[in-house]
Amino acid sequence: MPRDDTPRRAEGQTGERADERGTPSRLRRRAFLSSAGVAAGALAFGTPTVAAGDYQSVTDVPGFSCDHPQFTCGREVTAADGMVSSVDPIASGVAATVLREGGNAVDAAIALQYVLNVTQPHGSGIGGGGFMVVYDADSGTVECVNSRERASQTASPELYRHEGEYEQDIETGEAMGTPGTVKGLETARQRYGTCSRQRLIDPAIRLAREGFTVDGFLAEQIAENADKFNEAAIETYSDERGNPYEEGDTMTNPDLADTLECIRRRGADGFYDSAVAADLAATIREYARDPDQVVDEDDLAAYDVTIDEPVRKEWRDVELVGQPMPSSGPTVCAMILRMLEFLEVEEYDIRSAEKYHLIADSIYSAWADRMEYMGDDEFVDVPVDALLDDDYLRSRADSIEFGETVFPEDGPMGPGQPGETTHFSVIDRWGNAVSYTSTIERFMGSGKMVPGRGFMINNELTDFDAEPGGPNEPGAWKRPLSSMSPMMVLRDGRPEFTAGSPGGWSIVSATLQAILHRYAYGLRPLESITEPTIYTHSLGGVEWDEDVPAEARETLAEWGHDMADEPGEIGNVQVIASEDGTLTGAADPNRDGQAVGFDRASGKSCDD
Repeated sequence: MPRDDTPRRAEGQTGERADERGTPSRLRRRAFLSSAGVAAGALAFGTPTVAAGDYQSVTDVPGFSCDHPQFTCGREVTAADGMVSSVDPIASGVAATVLREGGNAVDAAIALQYVLNVTQPHGSGIGGGGFMVVYDADSGTVECVNSRERASQTASPELYRHEGEYEQDIETGEAMGTPGTVKGLETARQRYGTCSRQRLIDPAIRLAREGFTVDGFLAEQIAENADKFNEAAIETYSDERGNPYEEGDTMTNPDLADTLECIRRRGADGFYDSAVAADLAATIREYARDPDQVVDEDDLAAYDVTIDEPVRKEWRDVELVGQPMPSSGPTVCAMILRMLEFLEVEEYDIRSAEKYHLIADSIYSAWADRMEYMGDDEFVDVPVDALLDDDYLRSRADSIEFGETVFPEDGPMGPGQPGETTHFSVIDRWGNAVSYTSTIERFMGSGKMVPGRGFMINNELTDFDAEPGGPNEPGAWKRPLSSMSPMMVLRDGRPEFTAGSPGGWSIVSATLQAILHRYAYGLRPLESITEPTIYTHSLGGVEWDEDVPAEARETLAEWGHDMADEPGEIGNVQVIASEDGTLTGAADPNRDGQAVGFDRASGKSCDD
């Protein structure tokens, strides 16, 4: 496999290919889909492979072990000198190692995100984008590195005016936005980091080239998404026998290692102004209905991030801060939490129908405002100050009554917009903090991998409204509205709690309830994310965690809420609390996440 920027032809341009065993690609695809269970329907997998009190002792990270005296691993752990909480034990181990070597929170976050591209490609990666909220301890300030994907500079509001359904749209070139992750990581490193790019990307390159252990969730996502994979993805997610990787297998991705080597040498230019960009643009064009409206090499070369001031809202005796537009998440979370404060939700039992009703009706109200007013604030005037005004939020809260719902009886019911992503948090020994949510939209994004490059392309532009006319309609160079909610809770100007989650529209519900449980009900960090939650939005329909009491659900239904028939999992929240010199990290047990704490060693610098 070449290790330079040699151009590779996009798949589909030269007709049928045979693999190294001489088997035509279409036959190998059929075998892969059959092995993955797609021919008989999507596979159903059970509970996470790690119990709530356990940790993954094997992380495939040289120099790292959960048994090392400087590290503490688990679902909830405490430490004095650094903390990481992420969905992936391997990535958490890499980030903790960076902290041990003297890197700061941003350094650790960058290394972690590069590793996630290798070990958790279903949730995020260099083919997508995200939002990084950074607290700088020296200046006492919070800034947001906005690497949200953009539509092409030639896109129109008619981008989705065709006969396709959402599930078809996600596989088209029109769904694929200009990726921002690489530019975001490089910008953050130059602005806040202390380590070299080479140090921070090397662990990901090594894992991609030498291999890592496939966890149950990655194996599940390979199986469940195989029907939308192109041949490049099928080849990458197959073992040497042509079968889809399964839990416990060792997976390599040498094409991705080569791509990361390009970035290692040339920085962001190795992605945006290179043969990698040419191959990415060619792949997007291959799947386009209208090639004149999709992302091309000019768009990739022109892409840049923005550094944003966070959205802020006083709540209780702390301050909520997070990514502003085009992410609606922190603003909507703040609206709902303030409404619940006015409604004195903490006066009701934590698993009562009253508590869940107040949450659901507050979400209905705030989410309706999201759909009406919010979009990319480079293109539309979003009245954030008015929406966060106390008088306005009190009037919204005053409309909520027990015994009935504010959701209109004849309103549209539906599950909302699906989507997945990943969230992680890092705090270092100097008090710097990162709350970072990144995404490729759906699990495995568009399902299309750039041939020869090893990474999946997002389907982020499906976050635009399908119909033009509203603030979130598609547009040239516009960023689609997001629900990602990377947040920090500040006390006296310093981070006391970080939170965020994957889950599409459910991100808002999962994140705000973790914060609510921590502050209104006084729960410990792990308890705050495992306490049963509900999820809804302006389209109606209430999903619920398994331990939401039956009596509460029955009462909610009597009061007009459209309750789901069966429980589901809502989000995958990662949090860190910082109090009295102690850091407590907690990882949501509904996947294989892991918090890793670090207690300092002396005498090492970042590049030792």
